[in-house]
Amino acid sequence: MSDQPTLKHKIAHVVSAGIEKVNPELLTDVSIAETSKPLFGDYQYSGCMQLFAKLTDTHEFKSSRDLAVVISNMLERGDMFDKIEVAGPGFINFHISDTFISEQALKLAQNIDSSSKQTFGRHVIVDFSSPNIAKEMHVGHLRSTIIGDSLCRALEYRGFNVSRLNHVGDWGTQFGMLIAYMRENASSFTENISDLQMFYKKAKVKFDTDDDFKRRAQIVVTQLQAYDEETYNMWKQICQASRKEFEEVYEELDIQIEERGESFYNKLIPEVLQHLVDKEIAVTDEGALCIFSHDSEVPLICRKSDGGFNYASTDLAALYYRTQIEQADWIIYVTDVSQSQHFNAVFDAGRRAGWLDGRKVTVVDHVGFGLVTGEDGKRLRTRSGETVKLKDLLAEAKKQCFDQFQARGADSSEEILLESAGKLGIGAVKYADLRNNIATNYMFSFERMLDLKGNTAVYLQYTYARVHSILERAGLQTGQCSSELASPICSALQERALLLQLLRFEDAVDTTLAELMPSKMCEYTYTLCVLFNNFYSECKVFGVQEEQARLTMCVLTSNILAKCFSIIGMQPISRI
Repeated sequence: MSDQPTLKHKIAHVVSAGIEKVNPELLTDVSIAETSKPLFGDYQYSGCMQLFAKLTDTHEFKSSRDLAVVISNMLERGDMFDKIEVAGPGFINFHISDTFISEQALKLAQNIDSSSKQTFGRHVIVDFSSPNIAKEMHVGHLRSTIIGDSLCRALEYRGFNVSRLNHVGDWGTQFGMLIAYMRENASSFTENISDLQMFYKKAKVKFDTDDDFKRRAQIVVTQLQAYDEETYNMWKQICQASRKEFEEVYEELDIQIEERGESFYNKLIPEVLQHLVDKEIAVTDEGALCIFSHDSEVPLICRKSDGGFNYASTDLAALYYRTQIEQADWIIYVTDVSQSQHFNAVFDAGRRAGWLDGRKVTVVDHVGFGLVTGEDGKRLRTRSGETVKLKDLLAEAKKQCFDQFQARGADSSEEILLESAGKLGIGAVKYADLRNNIATNYMFSFERMLDLKGNTAVYLQYTYARVHSILERAGLQTGQCSSELASPICSALQERALLLQLLRFEDAVDTTLAELMPSKMCEYTYTLCVLFNNFYSECKVFGVQEEQARLTMCVLTSNILAKCFSIIGMQPISRI
């Protein structure tokens, strides 16, 4: 995805040229991987087994290893490689030369900001967070919010035109229930989100048990759908009260997002459903409008038997709008994994309707994630059994960081400690989530996420602060261009390992976006911190012949770490 050739891109180009020399008909996409052990070099190509299987009986190769040897002999060495060797049944292993690593690191130091200026122009819509109006954001909204934000940050770094959309639940029967209940039981309108949520819970109970109230609520729904002035104004007041609450949480999390709720697509729904009926994609079954597919026995119900619309109605209208009106190139939905079947059905309907491959091709992806659980492995809740409010969880993270600072006798002012505790606490919550495989549940633990050791945000921040202190001592600034500094060198194994990891940053961004997994960026960042700390403990920076070269490495580490933190969504702390 990068418009600058990364290490993997460069090696892939060399391998492609070699394959073409051996047999042009074998040429295909070449995938290069980092090796698991230094014994096998730095990078590896494992495609010779697949290429061998494609050959006809008339070829001259005895095995996939034989083919790999011939291809490796055709590869252009240049100054990039110390050694290229074949292992096992046909793995081609590449050992990058120290000279090449040093030269590429110097170029990176001289052009550290160039990659962030690239522009692809492709329009990507990321649908994430999606709380419900009149309900407080709780821990269940955490994962969608920070996973979606991190993916947006990676896309924006790559130069995509990103629309960050918040598909809030702000329409439907629940508002008829809530408004009807408030008219009958609330003496005046309240902007307190806790009160609104309490009213909603009571309205739901009454709706399910009182047929007369149910009819009154349905009348209010009809009034809302007809944009009756009094009803519509009350709905807007409820939305505004909720929006204020949401915005406070997003500001705390340092997240930019544009609200575009279900109500935005409401007027489009009849037209979109009629379009699907005309194409014989949606059919009436037992009074409901359904979309059947070969992939699932359960139909997608897009209009209920009572004529009411539902989530599927809105999601179909949203997909139509995003593909046909906005003409997005790529749409990414970030929701819990239980909605995978629903979105697969929506995407299938969109393909059959020609929305995804009509005038232009639109790629759609669903990023499904698991639950946030407590240390008992069950859904995270308070001691009273209530769902944990997101703002309470964030406040507790900041408090625990502040308490840790005070317990360690930090000598900064209380104002600075509070600011640092805020950055560290929010970053710790984000990183503890993002570092996991998003498709699985993860166990929430303040104790683990605030640990000074191991794969935590605290460890990353301490590493960043350590680099900053070195630069400060040298009179250098984090983020400055290092064109005047000496060329980095590989005089020690720790230097070589660190420099090679720094050169792998752009590949890490590509992998994050290719797999839509922020955990790949977290994995890269943690490894970078480990390698820097290994370098720092074994390689003296000041008062040695290599001082200027090693300072260049510190500047590079600081700059790359800042970029990693930005994509993860963490604010760096220069002093802890």
